[in-house]
Amino acid sequence: MRTTKAARLLAAGAALTALTLLSACSSGSRRHENEALDSKAPVRPRVDAQRVNVLPGMPPVDNPKDLYAADRPNRLSPVVRDFPSRVYVPNTISDTVSVIDPQTYKVIDTFRVGRQPQHVVPSWDLKTLWVNNDLGNSLTPIDPSTGKAGKPVAVHDPYNLYFTPDGKYAVVMASMDRQLVFRDAHSMKVVKAVPVRCYGVNHADFSPDGRYFIVSCEFSGELLKVDTARMTVVGQQKLPFRGAMPQDVKISPDGKLFYIADMVANGMWILDGDRFGPPRFLPTGKGAHGLYISRDSRQMYISNRGEGTISVFDFTADRLTERWHLPHGGSPDMGGVSADGKILWLSGRYNSEVYAIDTKTGKQLARIKVGRGPHGLAVYPQPGRYSLGHTGIFR
Repeated sequence: MRTTKAARLLAAGAALTALTLLSACSSGSRRHENEALDSKAPVRPRVDAQRVNVLPGMPPVDNPKDLYAADRPNRLSPVVRDFPSRVYVPNTISDTVSVIDPQTYKVIDTFRVGRQPQHVVPSWDLKTLWVNNDLGNSLTPIDPSTGKAGKPVAVHDPYNLYFTPDGKYAVVMASMDRQLVFRDAHSMKVVKAVPVRCYGVNHADFSPDGRYFIVSCEFSGELLKVDTARMTVVGQQKLPFRGAMPQDVKISPDGKLFYIADMVANGMWILDGDRFGPPRFLPTGKGAHGLYISRDSRQMYISNRGEGTISVFDFTADRLTERWHLPHGGSPDMGGVSADGKILWLSGRYNSEVYAIDTKTGKQLARIKVGRGPHGLAVYPQPGRYSLGHTGIFR
C-alpha cells in the first residue's frame, strides 16, 4: 500500500506525547464550553499546537497539518458515546423529520416540525440537534439520546446554523433577511445582527484559528469573509462566473484552502481564505452541492445534484479521482459520513429519498423513501470534539 504524506504525519503524531483535552483547554473558558472536552475524552496527539494562535476560548488545534484529526473512525466524544446511531432527515415540503436506523436502513420515526425545515444541525457542545425551520421562524431541538423533539425556540429566518469555534455564539444564516445573526449558543437570544450586501447567505466554514469564516451567498454568486470576534464582514467578492450559485463550504485538512461547491458553474471554487483573492475553479459535475471529508482526511466527496453522481477529490493529488453514479439516477444533496467512515449518507432532494453509499466502492447500499423535499440530513453521532454547525462540521 502506498504511504501518503497524511499517513506519515499521523504516524509521527501518534508517537508524540499525548495530552487530555481538558488540560489543553484555556483555563479561562466557561465550564459549559468544556463539557464536550472533559477529562474522560480519548487522549489525542498534539503536533506543534502552539503554532496556531486560536480565537480566545477556542479549543487548541491539536494537529495544524490535519484539522480533521479528531474525526477519525468511531473516535466519539464521551458526550455522544451512548447516543443511538441515527440519520435525521428534514423534509422541507412535508414539514417533518424522518429518522432512519442505519443498521436496518428503515425509517423508524417521523415527526412534525415547523414550516420548511432545511437542515439538522449539531450544537457546539454536541448535546442537541437543531432543526432549522426556515419559514416557520423557529428551531426545533432534538434530544439525540432519545431521538425525540422538544419545544421549538423562536428564531427568525433560520435557513442554516453555525457555531463560533469558542462555543459562545450560534450564527444564523438569515437568507431572506440578508443578515448574519449572532445569537447566544444556548438561549438563542440575539447578540448582534449583521446586515450583508449580498443575497442568500447560505453555507460557511471557519479558518484554522477560528478568527474568520467564509460564507457563500447563493443568489448573488458572492463570497464573504467575516471576522469572528468583531462580528463584521471584512471582505466580499463576486465569483467570476455568470449566474454562479455557491453552496457548501469546506476547508482543506491543512487549513490552507477553502472549497466552495457551485451548482450552476457545475464544480467547486478553490480559495485561499487568508488572501481572499480570486479563486480557481475545478469542474466536478452538474449541480455540485455538498462537500464531505473522508474519515482519513485524504478525500472529499462532492454531491452533484443535477446528474445523480458523487465525485471524489484527492487532497494530496489536487484532482478528482473517481465519479460514482447512482443507479437509476437521483438528486444527491446534503448529508454526512457515518461514524466508522464506511457510508456516505445523502438526501435525494427531488426524489423523496435518502441514499446510503459505500465510501470504498461507490456502490449504492440503500435507497430509502422519506418525506417530500429531503434536504440537510444529519448523521449522528459523529466523531469530533465539538461542532461548528451545518449538518456536521466537526473538529
